[in-house]
Amino acid sequence: MNIPSDLRIKIFADGANLEEILRLAKDPMIKGFTTNPTLMRKAGIEDYETFARDVLAEIVDRPVSFEVFADDLDGMVAQGFEIAGWGPNVNVKIPVTNTQGESTVPVVERLVAEGVVVNVTAVFTLDQVRAITAALDASVPAIVSVFAGRIADTGRDPIPHMREAVEILRDRPKAELIWASPRELLNVFHADESGCHIITVTNDILAKLANAGKSLETFSLETVKMFHEDAAGAGYEIQTDPGKLKLVR
Repeated sequence: MNIPSDLRIKIFADGANLEEILRLAKDPMIKGFTTNPTLMRKAGIEDYETFARDVLAEIVDRPVSFEVFADDLDGMVAQGFEIAGWGPNVNVKIPVTNTQGESTVPVVERLVAEGVVVNVTAVFTLDQVRAITAALDASVPAIVSVFAGRIADTGRDPIPHMREAVEILRDRPKAELIWASPRELLNVFHADESGCHIITVTNDILAKLANAGKSLETFSLETVKMFHEDAAGAGYEIQTDPGKLKLVR
């Protein structure tokens, strides 16, 4: 990958394809991995724990996040402790609320009290960031995943939002802020400028890292060639009148 040397942000790969995860694990630029039940279902994963343990058997030197899926707070706590026991590099993802909108702050407090590294996910509002921050222990690492990409989907600029979230988390020096659900490569630079510690990046955006800093003239010519080759490859034709083929001078 072509990651500019002045970028401070850490890149976590987001996905649920074991082959892709193992391929990316060979790249030292990838500092961690995240997944979720939605990605796992789309990838055809049938056995949650088996998949997780297969990943953890190979990825031992970087954090990997796995999410609870219980919807009651006690169930989340139980699943959180179970998942945490799968490996020393596990981050336990806890949704910021359950499906009834009930805050999971008590779950976070319970797990953190036992030294579990949580990744609080599906965070959108700054009030949620404040509540989570208050629940964290300054001596225990943690992650707060703010879905900046989905915030942008509402027409709001996520950059000032994320900058304020960074400031809120300063009281917890071992806590890190994730710019989650990026929509384009530019978001990597947005996240870095905002002071975020981590950005989760899917394979389609990771593939675009090769374009970072690319000459726009070169990119323009490559695009022209792509259009031409695709038209030729498709066998497209337009019937024209040779008598009218004259350039305007």
